[in-house]
Amino acid sequence: MDTQKKKYVKPIITKQKTGFISKFGKTGLLTVLENIDGVSIEELVEKYNSPLFVISERTIRATQRKALRIFKTRYPKVQFAWSYKTNYLNAVCLIFHEEGSWAEVVSEFEYDKARLLGIPGNKIIFNGPHKPKSALLKAINDGALIHIDHFDELFSLIELTDEINKTANVAIRINMDTGIYPKWDRFGLNYENGEAYEAIRRIMITKNLRLAGLHCHIGTYVLSTDAYKMAAYKMTELYKRIKYEYNYQLDYIDLGGGIPSRNTLYSYYLDASVSIPSFEDYADAITSGIIEHGLKSDELPLLILESGRALIDEAGYLITSVVANKRLSNGKQAIIVDAGVNLLFTSFWYKHKISTTEFYGEVRDESVIYGNLCMNIDVLRDAVYLPPVPVGKQIIFHNVGAYNMTQWMQFITPRPNVVMIMEDSSVEIIREAETLEYITQLERVPKKLQKK
Repeated sequence: MDTQKKKYVKPIITKQKTGFISKFGKTGLLTVLENIDGVSIEELVEKYNSPLFVISERTIRATQRKALRIFKTRYPKVQFAWSYKTNYLNAVCLIFHEEGSWAEVVSEFEYDKARLLGIPGNKIIFNGPHKPKSALLKAINDGALIHIDHFDELFSLIELTDEINKTANVAIRINMDTGIYPKWDRFGLNYENGEAYEAIRRIMITKNLRLAGLHCHIGTYVLSTDAYKMAAYKMTELYKRIKYEYNYQLDYIDLGGGIPSRNTLYSYYLDASVSIPSFEDYADAITSGIIEHGLKSDELPLLILESGRALIDEAGYLITSVVANKRLSNGKQAIIVDAGVNLLFTSFWYKHKISTTEFYGEVRDESVIYGNLCMNIDVLRDAVYLPPVPVGKQIIFHNVGAYNMTQWMQFITPRPNVVMIMEDSSVEIIREAETLEYITQLERVPKKLQKK
């Protein structure tokens, strides 16, 4: 007989509602997740501590292969380029490169990272609004594909290539009206007002610039497949105009990224699984926008895709542990975990899928999951129905592979281990947890403040 006195918990009466669902949908099912790719979550926490980011090699490879197959069955010439800003951990990048992806970078830091990983210049796409002279020199000498964002960059390239007497492989980034708003016209040169074609004219008469392709990126988390079809159609129209006016055939058309993952935005009532078009839908739209122009097989450009979020999100998990439970003044259950928004930056706009490692009963209360930061905005999930999860037990956030490991911050707490579960179910640390020594190694204390 158990004679140990149980901890007192104040009883709470929760109003239960029945009937048809409202426009806000159902509360959703809470899933139990005991392991990731056959590796016990309990063992992962015991060995690598909590919080802990986990990435699945198997999921990355399966997702990339599926995406490539979907596009290649609809269009003969397809090339993916891995978006470094989405997740530039070396292990992640190398898997995508092993699967045949080029590198797509948006800074000198990312460019250097790609070169350090052994990616040749001719398989690096250099995007972004700021490419310093040092970066442009590297890209020119390496034969990288430099995507021009504005006229000032174009003029800098003309001067630089004349100065060193070397040819640069360039493309024009184009912004356009595809029917979605707000328009992403901050980046690139405009299609409708003729600005983009004016830049093309200048390139075509410049000795040391070779126009290799056209590039656009119409937005992020774009739910309209028609917008992609419109972008592909306009890009191909421009491709044809160059071909017939200059008797010059470009190498490629780059449609960028922006395809959403299976995360649900806070602004959407329905779950992403039923509200987001499939990869097949996007592929149909993009490829038909090119094929409808009736180009011959030898006239078709290479189609480059820079999808990031859609290829990596589902491979990432954040394991957290409950550190406290409490009741808010409005009666909501508050669960505090050991990771904050400094790690899970995407929690500001996504309703991440949540799992526990055990079943804690059918009774669930409206809850808020708070992080461990001393900040009121540190909310990892609001208005989610959860059972009481005991202190020390785990809550897992799904689909966190994109942007969290590039936008995370060392704020209040150091950043944790990141591990990868390999295809053979072995586990490797791919980024070590930060220490006080690591965080302070770049600091310098003035002599006046140093202890004698």
